[in-house]
Amino acid sequence: MKPNDVATAITNSLVQGGSQWLISTIVAFLPVLWTMALMLHLGRPYVLRTLRRCGLRLGADIWWMSYLLIRDALLLITFGLSWFFFEPNIVVSMALPITGSLAALFLLLSLAVKLSRRVDDDVNAYRLSTLFMVVGATLYYGPLVFAVEATSQSGLSGFGAAFTSNSNPTAALVLMWISLAGVALVAAWLFVRALMSANRSMARRLSKGKSETVTSAAGGGE
Repeated sequence: MKPNDVATAITNSLVQGGSQWLISTIVAFLPVLWTMALMLHLGRPYVLRTLRRCGLRLGADIWWMSYLLIRDALLLITFGLSWFFFEPNIVVSMALPITGSLAALFLLLSLAVKLSRRVDDDVNAYRLSTLFMVVGATLYYGPLVFAVEATSQSGLSGFGAAFTSNSNPTAALVLMWISLAGVALVAAWLFVRALMSANRSMARRLSKGKSETVTSAAGGGE
């Protein structure tokens, strides 16, 4: 074997091993992000009670805006780090929770509710967003704890084989493609909604501009 071939093989091994290590680390760290996201979302009543005790209006505004930014940014980061669940080669070659893609879909649904409705003012919207988050977290925690991380437990061998992606690749790919289709539908719905909102805003501005023009013309004529 030539030295160049050896160097290429070593480089490829390092790249593949590094990518697998990175994905395994993210899979193990995602429960932390899920837990923090749930804590911040369910901690909304505590934040509101704290705001009522705050005598300084500026301090209350800073507290509330910081809470909203951290809470929603954490959801976006969690969904972004979950994107490798939608890559077929990774799903069938690595030991991942088989329902990880479904968990990411439910997280996106929770984000869609936050983007389309006033979750902090509408109780029903808050409950719906909470339901999506709890279901998504359950779909991630369950297979990760009792399948991926329980390979040494003989009593859970059947569950582990069924709910680990590389040991049940057919079901993993089916769930992945279903979840990916759901993500595409939600993204398309959000895009159409944003486009319609922009068109309505533009129409209101044009109508307001025309009315101001008419008013100024009438004033100049007088």
